[in-house]
Amino acid sequence: MTPPELRLWTVLRRKALAGFRFRRQHPMGPFILDFYCPAASLAIEVDGEAHGFDDQARRDAGRDRWLAEHGVATLRIAASEVRDNPDGVMSAIIAALTGEARPA
Repeated sequence: MTPPELRLWTVLRRKALAGFRFRRQHPMGPFILDFYCPAASLAIEVDGEAHGFDDQARRDAGRDRWLAEHGVATLRIAASEVRDNPDGVMSAIIAALTGEARPA
């Protein structure tokens, strides 16, 4: 895992975030999800800088579309946000988990 993923995992593991249980590096179809919450059918992807280059955005959109077709919502978080705004990241995840906001 990358340093931002490790930082996020320290909060997500052991039901530390609003009592929701997460799995890391969870296989789903042809993909490996960074983090997955089965109770909320929510995937969390931590995107590094490479996700803004070349055709990565197109591949990410295809992945998100495939997951949505299989009932899984995706919340994409920039790795820099995990580092620079951890409270905002936690708020966004809680909102997605509780249905206050639906991820793309």
